Amino acid sequence: MTARCVMVLGTSSGAGKSWLATALCRWYARVGLRVAPFKAQNMSNNARVVAARDGGLGEIGSSQYFQALAARAEPDVRMNPVLLKPESDTHSQLVLLGQVDAALGAVPWKERSAHLWPAITASLDALRAENDVVVIEGAGSPAEINLRDSDHVNLRVAAHAQAQCLLVTDIDRGGAFAHLYGTWSLMEPQERALLRGFVLNRFRGDPALLAPGPQQLERLTGVPTVATLPMVWQHGLPEEDGLYDDGGGVAGPVHTTIAVVAYPRISNLDEFQPLKNVAGVRLRWARVPGDVAGADWIVLPGSKNTAADLAWLRAQGLDRAVAEHAACGGRVLGVCGGLQMLGEALVDPVDIAGNVPGLGLLPLVTLFETDKTVRRGAVRFGDVAGAWSSLSRLAVNGYEIHHGRTAQHAGMAAGRVVLPGGLGWQNAAGNVLGVYVHGLFEDAGVLQALFGAGTRTLDSVFDGLADVLEGHFETGVLPGLLAC
Repeated sequence: MTARCVMVLGTSSGAGKSWLATALCRWYARVGLRVAPFKAQNMSNNARVVAARDGGLGEIGSSQYFQALAARAEPDVRMNPVLLKPESDTHSQLVLLGQVDAALGAVPWKERSAHLWPAITASLDALRAENDVVVIEGAGSPAEINLRDSDHVNLRVAAHAQAQCLLVTDIDRGGAFAHLYGTWSLMEPQERALLRGFVLNRFRGDPALLAPGPQQLERLTGVPTVATLPMVWQHGLPEEDGLYDDGGGVAGPVHTTIAVVAYPRISNLDEFQPLKNVAGVRLRWARVPGDVAGADWIVLPGSKNTAADLAWLRAQGLDRAVAEHAACGGRVLGVCGGLQMLGEALVDPVDIAGNVPGLGLLPLVTLFETDKTVRRGAVRFGDVAGAWSSLSRLAVNGYEIHHGRTAQHAGMAAGRVVLPGGLGWQNAAGNVLGVYVHGLFEDAGVLQALFGAGTRTLDSVFDGLADVLEGHFETGVLPGLLAC
């Protein structure tokens, strides 16, 4: 194994681990090193389709997908060997090396570690053998002492890789020095020895005002504060842990307001990040009918539990709001689970989601099956009518992750097929569109067709993140982590 390992730990979820790990991937790649990202276990319903071990395809968390792109590496399942996709407050689907493992998902939480650890170490060791640097992201906090015996994400990984660790905290929340000191104090001496620096993230103001805090913290712990990163509005990277509204406003006069329904088990929300980067587009997360009032579009995104999220949508009264919007000619887009909701019915003989009526805006029926569709590639729209006609004949790259197959309702007038292979339909009026393909708004051609404008490329986003590190880390720290 040749790769040096740099690991990003956090004082909590949402501290900025994913952001910092992505920036590090690009920073090390820019100096000419072979770089790969790694996260032993991710809990997220944001997933991407990537290369699997057997030459097929599998799923990893979106954060490692973007980190691989930042590292200029081909994403593969080893970069996130364990992915937990929450289906309810008490149960998650377990994806091991890209594939659903229902049997292991049924094993009690604390007993899983012994089964997962061999796949985690094999994946990490293989990446180390192929690269100069592996940037490892932790999960949550390394100070979860109730989980220490079954840890396979944070400090056990750090020890296995002898990683040089950075501990990041969100100073905008307040209590940053206490978070750093408390995390350090709950670590064992051999674990503290791997810490090379504290990172203060999302700071607003003059860094000189922090003194003498960093100096006092170093006297207490022996660990220096190696960077104070500013609050970066609209950095262009999707948020990993939730529907974070960065408050950065909209560039230029607003011409399109898009309301994305934020049900509890929303999935693949990261695919809407490009909409936040298009000048004149306002993206709004909708949880109650008032949130869709005045919107030009309503989007029903993917869902990890379509039936439960559809029940939630009805309980909020959003079903009526969506129907009224469509009846008035407003644009409605359903993606994956959202497409399934737009149909007449969801039929579930295998007890995955439940039998429920749909919203009735497309003449479709979805039949759930045990097997999961995981696919990526280019598709081409056929003739698209009405409000979405600018998509006609457009080729796009996207991906599918879903249970269930959707087909025309046998007893109803046929809808318009807009994508081949059962991947997309629209209603007779042309204002309601449903597709199984994720990633439409990440395609420059789609943005140009719909808005007559583009947005920043991902490559420029990654370079911007690396520039922030360049300007705010202490001189020599980042190359020095590889020399330890």
